[in-house]
Amino acid sequence: MTRDILHDGREADDFSDLETGMVQVMRTIYDPEIPVPIWDLGLIYGWTIEDGDEGKDVTIKMTLTAPNCPAAETLPAEVEQGVNALEGVARASIDLVFVPSYSMEMLSEEARMTLGFM
Repeated sequence: MTRDILHDGREADDFSDLETGMVQVMRTIYDPEIPVPIWDLGLIYGWTIEDGDEGKDVTIKMTLTAPNCPAAETLPAEVEQGVNALEGVARASIDLVFVPSYSMEMLSEEARMTLGFM
């Protein structure tokens, strides 16, 4: 199963229990320079969940606010560790992408309010 957040949006009403858990994890991880969770920043572009021999294999497509982001080493690792800890996940991995480029339009309404853009 593949989920394209850029196309389908962050507020899908048909998230599985695993997807809901993944979103909860992503709402606890903050960019160290911006007081907003990476989920609300729009850094998560989507994911693929496949059945593996020992559980679900999850590949998360994410980006950074800039290719030279100082958190490039830590944020993907935090997401990977958090999703790996979810029940039913055999393996989580990150596909770090920069296309399409990150832009402020990817911010959720909550993030826009937090950052004073509304």
